[in-house]
Amino acid sequence: MAEKKNRIGASWEDLALPEEYPEPCVDRDGAQDAQAAGQEDPKDRAMKRSTKLLEMLRAAENRWDREKTGAPETGTKDQITEALKTNMQIQLNDQKQEFNKRPTKAVPRSLSRSISQTSTDSFTSVCSESSEELSPPDKLQSTSKGLSDFCIKNIRKADFGRKEIEIAQQEMPALMILRKNAGGEKPLNGAKVAGCTHITAQTAVLIETLAALGAQCRWAACNIFSTQNAVAAALAEGGISVFAWKGESEDDFWWCIDRCVAADSWQPDLILDDGGDLTHWIYKKYPNLFKNIKGIVEESVTGIYRLYQLSKANKLCVPAMNVNDSVTKQKFDTLYCCKESILDGLKRTTDIMFGGKQVVVCGYGEVGKGCCAALKGLGAIIYVTEVDPICALQACMNGLRVITLHEMIKHADIIISCTGNKSVITREHFDQMKNGCIVCNMGHSNTEIDLSSLRTEELKWQRVRPHVDHILWPDGKRVVLLAEGRLLNLSCSTVPSFVLSVTATTQALALIELYNAPQGRYKQDIYLLPKKMDEYVANLHLPMFDAHLTELTDEQAVYLNINKHGPFKPNYYRY
Repeated sequence: MAEKKNRIGASWEDLALPEEYPEPCVDRDGAQDAQAAGQEDPKDRAMKRSTKLLEMLRAAENRWDREKTGAPETGTKDQITEALKTNMQIQLNDQKQEFNKRPTKAVPRSLSRSISQTSTDSFTSVCSESSEELSPPDKLQSTSKGLSDFCIKNIRKADFGRKEIEIAQQEMPALMILRKNAGGEKPLNGAKVAGCTHITAQTAVLIETLAALGAQCRWAACNIFSTQNAVAAALAEGGISVFAWKGESEDDFWWCIDRCVAADSWQPDLILDDGGDLTHWIYKKYPNLFKNIKGIVEESVTGIYRLYQLSKANKLCVPAMNVNDSVTKQKFDTLYCCKESILDGLKRTTDIMFGGKQVVVCGYGEVGKGCCAALKGLGAIIYVTEVDPICALQACMNGLRVITLHEMIKHADIIISCTGNKSVITREHFDQMKNGCIVCNMGHSNTEIDLSSLRTEELKWQRVRPHVDHILWPDGKRVVLLAEGRLLNLSCSTVPSFVLSVTATTQALALIELYNAPQGRYKQDIYLLPKKMDEYVANLHLPMFDAHLTELTDEQAVYLNINKHGPFKPNYYRY
């Protein structure tokens, strides 16, 4: 048993070259045919090659040993010649790969070393940008039509981004129908829309739909990791002033929003926000712009919190549409989008197997429900933390265990925050986590994880993959943090186009409503979309499933006391 352990732990210099190689697999019939034709048996040829290769490797090994020890050359002339050839090839390869440093011990150069290094170089070239490349604000770029009012990573990627947008269009039928039906009327003709959302292929379809309906758009990203650079290039090439790239710094983030607003040369009529950052920036820097703004459309729970805070402080000076709490957002995008994308984000970053893993999901709102359903379907053991007794009861009746994070923190394999709150996962929790625990966030903002407490001298951060950090404790424990606590699915993977079509269509209709509403219809308050508009958005997506609605008879409509064409549910109905 000891011999096996030593053998497994042996280093390269301890492993002698084999005396002979295994026989290669050959076609017996082919060998017989070759012999019948007077040709050399393929097996014999293979063995001769193997023997020759073995001699070359041994000669090269002797050569390295002599260079290290200074011993005189021995062996036949042919062996020495072959060794010189082999050594020269390896040296040339080493110079090309910059591996020409001598090892500390006289060992044969391993082929696997070159392969693994090449793989690493390829991975680095694909997944990271050159440190010598100019940052986007320092570049002078322009489109084929001469537009230079944008700031992105690389305008030359526009053709690839256009293909990504075209793929997304196939799964976003409602927006395409909206373009076709309303394109001639141009309901947003003359509107100036300032937007701050994730810049992905799906939101690009929305932005270009707004442009097709007559709006002039300027756009920035609401997340420093979620921008798809090629899509941003395609938008710029299409005439949209877009300011975003993947991997922005915090300063870059606010600089891009400021350029998007362009207060010195542009006056927005409408704001489309995801998280409230654009609205916050205008209030902070350019409050006078609100004199001409007809309304705000907000789609995230974080942004809605901010709007309600402004409303309570009597600082909300324009109408706002709460898209986040509309049925089409909550019951489709928030639920089904997270259900399908949480697994994608975790798989791409960690390659983890979910079966049997103990997962804690913090928050059982629509996001938490989607995450739990997906993970439970793959055999994970799910625990839920909640403050709301109604949501907690829903979790219990769905077969989930409701606990506090402190109860489970030492045993969890994966912890996912889905609350929209702040400091849900603190340093105290991190200190109690077991080695290898994965921590990520599915809420809009990274405030749910207390990152500042982790940036101390005693803890070391190690970037092992794009958006994957290992945080190392002094005792050797490591915790895996994904996307620096930012939104996992849009930072580390992609999201389903079809379900985003639902939300994007709702956003477009909200903008049309605010822009065309007669004066006085909406006051300086926060509104939900009319139920009829939610039903219209759902109706636009049903043809994708070849779904056929049942129509009420006049008698049935009278019995229910509703219009036979809708709305079919009162505003207080919760679906």
